[in-house]
Parts: sequence; structure tokens; C-alpha cells
Amino acid sequence: MKKISDIWLNRFKTASSVAVLTGAGISAESGVPTFRGEDGLWKKFRPEELANFDAFLKNPELVWEWYNYRRKLIEEVKPNPGHFALAELEKRVHSFSLITQNVDDLHRKAGSQNIIELHGNILRNRCLSCGRVSGSADMDFSEGVPKCPQCGGRLRPDVVWFGEMLPEEAIQKAYAAAETCDIFMVLGTSAVVYPASALPEIAFRKGAFIVEINPEATPVTAYAHVSLRGKTGELLPEIVRKLTAGTEND
Repeated sequence: MKKISDIWLNRFKTASSVAVLTGAGISAESGVPTFRGEDGLWKKFRPEELANFDAFLKNPELVWEWYNYRRKLIEEVKPNPGHFALAELEKRVHSFSLITQNVDDLHRKAGSQNIIELHGNILRNRCLSCGRVSGSADMDFSEGVPKCPQCGGRLRPDVVWFGEMLPEEAIQKAYAAAETCDIFMVLGTSAVVYPASALPEIAFRKGAFIVEINPEATPVTAYAHVSLRGKTGELLPEIVRKLTAGTEND
């Protein structure tokens, strides 16, 4: 582990482009559950059994019941200091891309702007017929599966299910950010699930300075220029504080 030192913090002051990859770790610090069936009915199911297209075709009411349960839990969760620190960091960098594997919308709630959602967003819906993306405010479950207000087609949660490809636009933006950034940060993710796991490697090969924050070592640790063991909610605010207040000796 390396300390938050002035030497590498100075790189943030001169960087014109920063890309960030976040994973479940930063959301876990806000209390976002992992949805491994710890409550009631959902003990009977594994996420893989519900978060896939075949399950939706077979029993869309059950899948929607599960996602509404998840949404209710997520809507009660608030961003933590790590989320807010990233939103503040974005204001201080000319080009900033926040690539997230999380679907909980906490980065947006914290004020981040340029967010690339690799796995979608659980608070959004997508029409199976016309592809229209909508929010959940006007959803109607009175007749079972909610319908698209535009074409009447069936709505599904706008998330990537098991066996589905990541959104092409999102992954291309993520690759572009990794290839062009001066600094690439890997935060709260094990970095083992492809294609997200390839992003820090791409950035490293292109000459980016790699900063990792995670409680445990990951495959990124082997080539990261800085690898900090700890929570993003504690270390990110400290990084931003030092950048804001000026360098301090460690």
C-alpha cells in the first residue's frame, strides 16, 4: 500500500483527462444489498434465475415483483462520501469519465455528470417493442406487466441480464475513455469480469497512471502505480481534500 502522497497527487493537477471505473464496493459502503436472496420469498431464488430474459418471458410478473422489491430498497439508500468525492473531482478535471458497473444510480444522485453505465440502471425501464427508455414514475401494474406509454409494448428493467451483451454505446465510450485518459482509477471492484476488467489494462498500455482503491488486492494491483487498501468512502474524500486545500506532507 502506498500513502496519499503529494508526488502522485500532482498528477491530478496536471491531468487533462481522468477515467474512473467503479464496482459494487463503492455501493456496498452505502448499504446497497447484494440481492442474494436474504429475505422471505427471494431465499428460494438465485439472481441468475430471475435476472435473465428467459425468466422474464416465462414469468414476467415474478421478475417485476423482484425488481420492484430491489428498487424499493435502493430508493432508500443514499450516496456515501466516496460518491460525492467523485462528483467533486469531476469539477476539477477538464475531461472526466465515470464508468460504473453499478445499476443503483447513486453516482448521479451524488452529482456526477458524465456517467457511463455498463450494466444499465435499475430505476429505468426499456420497451421490448420500440426500445423507448423511460423512468418508473408513470408505471402502471394494474394489468400485470407494465406497458410502454408510447407504443403499448411490454416494459422490462433497463439493466443487463445474465447472458446479454453490454450496451454497445456504453462499452465503446468506456474503451475510448480508457485509451485517452491520463489517469485511470479503479475503485471498489475486483476487476475480474470481462469486458470491464480489460479497461484498466487498456489504460495502462496506453500510458495512463493507474490508481486503485480496494480493501483487497486484485489483478490490477500487480501493475497499478498506486494501490491503496481501504474504503473508497474514506480515501476518496481525503484525496479530494488534499487537492482542494493544496498539497500536504505525509
